[in-house]
Amino acid sequence: MNWIELFLIAVGLSMDALAVAICLGLSLAKISIKKALIVGLYFGIFQAGMPVIGYIVASQFAEHVIQYTHWVVFGLLAFLGVKMIWGSLKKETCADRVCSAMPCADRTCPGIRSDATLKPSKMIPLALATSVDAMAVGVSFAFLYVHIVPAVSLIGVITLVISMLGVKIGSVFGAKFKSKAELAGGIILVAMGLKVLLEYLLGL
Repeated sequence: MNWIELFLIAVGLSMDALAVAICLGLSLAKISIKKALIVGLYFGIFQAGMPVIGYIVASQFAEHVIQYTHWVVFGLLAFLGVKMIWGSLKKETCADRVCSAMPCADRTCPGIRSDATLKPSKMIPLALATSVDAMAVGVSFAFLYVHIVPAVSLIGVITLVISMLGVKIGSVFGAKFKSKAELAGGIILVAMGLKVLLEYLLGL
């Protein structure tokens, strides 16, 4: 797997974090580089850590299922991608937004925004929820014998940057791009899964 493919997977995985970061940006009363960096670090660290767990576990039995490697990778990436696409079809609302009108999609909401907390008790569950799926990608990396350290470093950095952008997007545009981010991420992961499978079937 080359760097371009790793980059695309990293972007695809980061879309869940982007969607949540948009919601946080919508809920924060005041946006600052510090707050955006805090959000980015939480999501980036967890998004980089989860694939390591999947990689370590899968490495124990990767050699025993080598003949099915490409099918497993395709199945995992396609499942994650379809899951994200399905999630993008839901209404563009932010669950942690306090608003008197539902759905509450953007700044036109008549309610008053609550200043979202960035304390560990709030951020760790959010970071965990957006990164659990990345564990399956770590399994894929083990089957494809990807060098895990540079791969997860790339995932972490890209997620950090995209999450910081998400905070800004949420503060300026509201939740308008939330589902679009999830849809884009899902399409990327499904496409990468298909690419791996087709390369195997066509002997490329």
